[in-house]
Amino acid sequence: MENNILNEMDRIDPNLRDEMLAELFLNQMMNEFKRSKILEEIDQSLKNKDKEAFLRLAEKLKTVS
Repeated sequence: MENNILNEMDRIDPNLRDEMLAELFLNQMMNEFKRSKILEEIDQSLKNKDKEAFLRLAEKLKTVS
């Protein structure tokens, strides 16, 4: 499967390919950042014994890819 994707990427204009890869990379980094922040907030809610915040943040975490 990965070979098929790589073969298809070779057929795309190099500038467009670079733009697509940069966008994918940035999206992944943003999702990792969001996930990290939510996990920090979850830790804080646990320290504060704030069940409502914990449950809300746990649901929010599920939506981050």
